[in-house]
Order: sequence, then structure tokens, then C-alpha cells
Amino acid sequence: MPQYGPAGRSAVVLHGGPGAPGSARSLARALADPLHVLEPWQRWSSGVPLTVDRRVADLADVLSRYTPGEKPALVGESWGAMLALVFASRHPDRVAALVLIGCGTFDRRARAQLQRTLEQRTTPEQTAQLAHLEAQFPGRGAPIARQHELFEPLYTYCRAADADDPIEWFDAKGHAETWEDMVRLQESGVYPAEFAAIHCPVLMLHGSYDPHPGAMIRDGLKAHMPHLEYEEFDHAGHRPWVEQHARDRFLARVRGWLEQQAIPYS
Repeated sequence: MPQYGPAGRSAVVLHGGPGAPGSARSLARALADPLHVLEPWQRWSSGVPLTVDRRVADLADVLSRYTPGEKPALVGESWGAMLALVFASRHPDRVAALVLIGCGTFDRRARAQLQRTLEQRTTPEQTAQLAHLEAQFPGRGAPIARQHELFEPLYTYCRAADADDPIEWFDAKGHAETWEDMVRLQESGVYPAEFAAIHCPVLMLHGSYDPHPGAMIRDGLKAHMPHLEYEEFDHAGHRPWVEQHARDRFLARVRGWLEQQAIPYS
């Protein structure tokens, strides 16, 4: 498991997807020193379907092994933010604070708005290029790196030239299994209702260009976590730490807020 920074108080950075290990690598590195940052790569799919329960149990094992006797902060991006919320709702005494970055959706209305935004931003040229890619790789799916490059403008406002978060592998099977289970839990009324059990400080950060509807997701979460803080960053998309115009402001905000939660920064 990747780890960064010296020994000391810990934060655990949770990548997105589900099934996109490495998507938060530069975020984890940017938050290290003097904080000790862990970047666990979540379980890959196998013959046993992946569920939200399995993801939570895996994270509990990571914390028991690498942060024994400590209550780390969880910093989750996209799906990782959703996993952080679920974990904190089930283990409220094992987490010091939550930072939710580009958090995913928790209801049909927000998912529909996300889809509308993506459709509005997708050009005919992008659609044609994707069809060409899929024709080149029949039955296997287009290479994830090329898909990511093709559709990044839908999610990113202005990527910094030196930003580096390559998603080298994408677990499409694990993604589908986990997301299907998460939607099932939402439809049955489990989430976000159970987030009422979360009592630690929660900060939600969102780029104004992110196709995920930040204010809509925030309102749904605040109904169960009235103490949730929300901040939106102009000129930033789904991953503000890679944005040319927002990266410094965003990282300063995360570091400053974690310092307020008694997690030391020099």
C-alpha cells in the first residue's frame, strides 16, 4: 500500500471509481509531510461479487493494521468520499474527520442531473471517437487511459500541465458490482439516512465545473448531517487538486481545515 510522509498523525486518502486505484495519488502526496498519508488501493474484483460491505470491511482492516489506536482523518475523492461516509456511519468512533472531494450522488435526482450535464458537454466528435475506439477493441472495451483522455474535458476545467494522476488499471467488473450494490442501498433507504450516525467534523469540497451537482448532493447530505461544511471552488472540476487555477487554493483549504481538527501541519 502506498504511504507518504513521516511517521505521525495519519490521514487515509481513498481513491475513486470504484475500481480506479491511483486516481488520488498526487492528492495523497500533496497532503503528506508532516502528515503521514496512507493511500490504500481497494480490492480488485474476483469470483465473489464486490459489495459496499466488503469495501467497508477492507477499510476497517487497513485502519486496524496501519493506524492502531489512532483515529485518522478520511479524505475521499468521488467514490472514495462515498466510502468514507459509509465507513464513518458504521464506525463513528474510528474516524477523526472527513473530507469529501467531488462526492458522488445519493439519489435519482442528482444522478439524473449528472447525466444531463455530461450529455450537454459531450460533443459529436467525442461520441464518434469513442465509437471508433470501441470498434478497435470489440468485446474488450476501449483502453481506459484513452477513454479518460477523451472525456477529461467533461470533468476538468483546466488541467495543470504538471498534474499527474494516471489511472493505469480500471476494474470495470468491480466498479459495476460495487456501484450496483450502492444504488440498491440507496433505493432501499439505507443511504444517506444512516449518515445521521456521523458525529465527526465533515468538510465537503466541490469544483463549480464538476458535472456532479454539488449543491444538490450537499442538500441531501445536510438533511442527515447538519454539521456538514460545504465550499465550492471556481475554475475547478471533479478533482480540484489537478486544476491549474484552483489547485493551490484547494490544497491550502484542505491542509488548513485538517489543522483545525488537531491534525498537525507545520
